Amino acid sequence: MTMESDKNELNKPGKSRRDIIKSLATVPVLGAFAYGYYKKKKFDRNINAAILDDLGMDQGAPKHAVSASSGGKKIRIGIIGYGIRGTQLMKGAGFVHPDWIDSIRRAHEKNPADKRYPEYLEQEDLNIEVNGVCDIFDIRAERALDAAGNVGRKGTEAGREHKAKRYLTYKELLAAPDIDAVIIAAPDHWHGPITIEAARNGKHVYCEKPMTWTVEETYVVREEVKKNNIVFQLGHQGRQTESYFKAREAIQKNLLGDISLIEVTTNRNTPNGAWVYPIHPDASPENIDWKQFIGQAPWHDFSLERFFRWRCWWDYSTGLSGDLLTHEYDAMNQILDLGIPRYASSSGGIYYFKDGRTVPDVLQTVFEFPDKDLSMLYSASLASSKKRGKVIMGHDANMELGQSLTIMADRNSTRYAEKIKDKVIDLSRPIYSYIPGRKNVDAVSSATEQYFAGRGLLYTYRNGRRVDTTHLHIKEWLEAIRSGGKTSCNIDRGFEEAITAHMGTIAYREGRRTEWDADNEKII
Repeated sequence: MTMESDKNELNKPGKSRRDIIKSLATVPVLGAFAYGYYKKKKFDRNINAAILDDLGMDQGAPKHAVSASSGGKKIRIGIIGYGIRGTQLMKGAGFVHPDWIDSIRRAHEKNPADKRYPEYLEQEDLNIEVNGVCDIFDIRAERALDAAGNVGRKGTEAGREHKAKRYLTYKELLAAPDIDAVIIAAPDHWHGPITIEAARNGKHVYCEKPMTWTVEETYVVREEVKKNNIVFQLGHQGRQTESYFKAREAIQKNLLGDISLIEVTTNRNTPNGAWVYPIHPDASPENIDWKQFIGQAPWHDFSLERFFRWRCWWDYSTGLSGDLLTHEYDAMNQILDLGIPRYASSSGGIYYFKDGRTVPDVLQTVFEFPDKDLSMLYSASLASSKKRGKVIMGHDANMELGQSLTIMADRNSTRYAEKIKDKVIDLSRPIYSYIPGRKNVDAVSSATEQYFAGRGLLYTYRNGRRVDTTHLHIKEWLEAIRSGGKTSCNIDRGFEEAITAHMGTIAYREGRRTEWDADNEKII
């Protein structure tokens, strides 16, 4: 008697419990166990299907996450800043240095589970060319030129002949007639001025977060972007993360009930994660334009530490608020339409990295939204790798999300009370979960990469295939330029992000609660 025939015999209509037990006596022990497991799984699937049907949710990919193809007019791009993030943005646009291609090809040959090489080759051609690069560090500028030539798009033997021009200042690049749009990846204190200059020159802008370094320039950026009718995209690539689309759908279907508290976090525990970036061994005053780097910041004598690790000083940085909090806030704004909070309070300090920095390495900020009857807590440490995620807490359920999404019913829920009582809902298991690309193996190496990957900031999935979120975010911006449409992180969302981050920073630096006067658009 085979296992399949056993199963058919046990499933015959009219079989009594006694008959089933008698039949099981003839089934090998392992067969009985396997059959019990099969029945349990079938029961669980039926229960899950009933719950999903009741919730109005499915486990398929969100339909609106599928983007259009990049046809139409070729767009001519300039890149300002080719440091760590600038390199990533160029890669997302489809332009990398041949050394990088060679390294990931070798990594894939050594370990086929490392999919970065085939994934990059499969990345869609966005129909653009890089005509100009600007970086004040000569070595980086030369690397940017090599990447802009796209030598290595399909391997070093298949490069393009196109060669970009290097500009020594961002103003020269923005005045160039053969550049339609610009990607800004300069330090924080340059985001506002470069965006303003770009808008006045009619150049479309993709600007890395945060949008601005000061409160005052936030208003000017918004005004110039709108007045000059350019397409603006702020660099919160999490806007492309599949699980966030699903989270928004769950909120709109009221799966959580009344939401009163949101908790978002940052946890890192490496020098790199705390912005102690490597210093290039060949960097010197001879190949760095220090005066241009300083710009409108307070003067300081030449310092390699400040140039490469600028995020550690308020002179050029927006600290945890502008760097990492803004990603968490923007995710919640995308999902919940939070807007600007009414109040912000902050605390923290420099508790571990006693290296001369002025920005905190531990920060807690509470944003209050009395019009929505909820608060959002941001809690960060750059000296602990304790894993914490994003949690949205409602009366009926809580949602935890990052690359994936999980919703657990609350034991005191009103909506789910009957199902909990009848054991239809098991409180130890999710009532809904979504794991995009669950069969894929993640290829991330460093702790910092793992941190961003877990938050959906390195890649997401489209039709089951892993895709770079930065690539998708740049693509959305380019499509909006071609079609005249809107971007998901447009100037209005950027204004909300900037004001929210500034409120948290001011509350920390001045040691008092800040308030947003919505009628007069002022921070009190």
